[in-house]
Amino acid sequence: MSDTKSKLFKTVAFVAYPITDMKRARAFYEGGLGLAVTANWEDKWIEYDIGEGTLALMGADEKHKPGTGGAMLGLEVVDLDASLADLKAKSIPLEGEPFDTPACRGCIVHDPDHNEIVLHAKK
Repeated sequence: MSDTKSKLFKTVAFVAYPITDMKRARAFYEGGLGLAVTANWEDKWIEYDIGEGTLALMGADEKHKPGTGGAMLGLEVVDLDASLADLKAKSIPLEGEPFDTPACRGCIVHDPDHNEIVLHAKK
């Protein structure tokens, strides 16, 4: 097996999602998912640090369009069942049923612009 560590890169610095309505997106990410803002540039670029990485929300434009078919964010959860119960209590819909694989359990949700988020729990 080859060495999987990169000699050039340390970690994923950030994933950025294009957003059409920042107020609506912030309500989802902060109120729905419980993330805390760690940087905000005039509500045009907002960051949420999660572990060693960062999720950034940016205004959608001609080059950056929101929605399914592009990037997908995977969030490692502490307790998948508790996370799913929290989402249900906040009326955040799941895409289908939670899945179970030999390596993990998870479930998919979408933000208001239909950007995909995988809630992921390693086994």
